[in-house]
Amino acid sequence: MTSALDRVEALLDPGRLGREPDRSHGYLDVLAPDSARPTGLSNALMHNPALAAVYEKAWRPAFTRLFSLGGSGTLSRTDVLLDELTGRGDQKLLDVACGPGLYTKPLARKLSGEGVVVGLDVSEAMLQRAVRDNADDRVAYVRGSALDVPFPDDTFDTVVCLAALYLIPAPRLAVREICRVAKPGGRVALFTSLQTPLTSVLGSSTAERVSGFRWFGKDEITGWLREYGLVDVQQTVSGQGQFVTARKPG
Repeated sequence: MTSALDRVEALLDPGRLGREPDRSHGYLDVLAPDSARPTGLSNALMHNPALAAVYEKAWRPAFTRLFSLGGSGTLSRTDVLLDELTGRGDQKLLDVACGPGLYTKPLARKLSGEGVVVGLDVSEAMLQRAVRDNADDRVAYVRGSALDVPFPDDTFDTVVCLAALYLIPAPRLAVREICRVAKPGGRVALFTSLQTPLTSVLGSSTAERVSGFRWFGKDEITGWLREYGLVDVQQTVSGQGQFVTARKPG
């Protein structure tokens, strides 16, 4: 069986690459040099090696506890969703804005044959951590943009973006890309922030301008998915967080 990196490189869309794929760091880098400058405080932090080192033990739990205020446990719901989304057999899955691969590797645990999970992120620091801590024979990481996903239309059986969409500078475009690369009949799953009375008290609009962190309206994400042609859109709200799943017709 070929390596996960080889299988994923064969899936890339040459017309969407900023450079020839470079695998010298253990992941496929297809971004043009200096093409991804972070905007906003939160986004800049995600490119910081120090944050990548503490993301799993400190940053992620802090945000999930914030999301859970006034709702059920977000971490437990995320674990349930991961179990539901885990690939089977020869399926291909994409984890958009994967960070250090905390969700990417678990998605691969039931794959077989040529099955593979791709973790896509723009941050070199996060991907270096992913390659070090969350490698697997059926996982490959790619440095690329969520705003121009470097794969052809209709490529993946499942596409997820978990605890990341609120940091992407143009989230609507990212959602469009997620829908584009999902196969007909494929699944899409998003876990992200939700604007509530509590976030308004906390000054969400000011925080967004300063940090780049975004709180989404209740019908915003679901509306985008429907606009881009997805069906069976379902939303589960937990405090300041929302889990949204949908299916691409076909």
